[in-house]
Amino acid sequence: MTVQDTDPAEFTRQWEEWHARREAALTDPHGFLAVTSLRWLDAEPTRFPDAPGAWSTGDDGVVVELADGERLTVDGTEVSGRHAFGVLPERSGVNAVAGRAVVEVARRGGHDILRPRHPDNALRLEHPATPAYAPDPRWAVTGRYVPFDTPRAVTVGAAVEGLQHVYDAPGQVEFELEGATYRLSAFNGAAPGSLHVLFTDATSGVTTYAANRSVSIAAPDDSGRVLIDFNRATNLPCAYTDLATCPLPPDGNRLPVAVEAGERIPHERLTTTG
Repeated sequence: MTVQDTDPAEFTRQWEEWHARREAALTDPHGFLAVTSLRWLDAEPTRFPDAPGAWSTGDDGVVVELADGERLTVDGTEVSGRHAFGVLPERSGVNAVAGRAVVEVARRGGHDILRPRHPDNALRLEHPATPAYAPDPRWAVTGRYVPFDTPRAVTVGAAVEGLQHVYDAPGQVEFELEGATYRLSAFNGAAPGSLHVLFTDATSGVTTYAANRSVSIAAPDDSGRVLIDFNRATNLPCAYTDLATCPLPPDGNRLPVAVEAGERIPHERLTTTG
């Protein structure tokens, strides 16, 4: 059965359940709306008002020096004094618990960063539901996966000026919209074999967030077919806060058509940009 064969009411129900899960993750007490600052670490031990300890980084990775009475819990173990997080792989991170807060220690674009997450952050507490287009089966298109002979390293920009990300692209997805054929570069998704695509389109900066949106794609079937459901196109964290290092779409991933599906500009950006 194809998406177009699905009962419209059932299609809408499944989309609403998906969108509710999206909002629940976004508003989690330690989700991205709980981030209170973005700190770029260097060799000088520095204290920050929203995280315990003095933080620094160097050839041996991130280190925190905790003063008397300060504690963190890392991987279930309480630590005090000096604690070394070691060298973090790119795009990885460790969450250290500090009371009700979580301190994210991560590496992005070759830099070690700190992002404290506090459940009482106003951005989280005051978040209205993310607006989205009404689900429509016509935006769920069947395409095909076109793998490269070998994965290609693709360098993309970031929401933070001057930062770059490098991802391995295993291939492209090809599909038709409004009678035209398009190909978009795809990166590896979270689940084995799955893909995710960063893109913009003619709605970007008009009704959807200007910099990027993302759509997740389940692993191709045995014949290479994929389902690209733009109804489930999502905002990245940078759509809600400037405290994000989100990647931008690779060159060529701008669709000239208006994809009037998926998540729209968050209320947070409408409020701040007018």
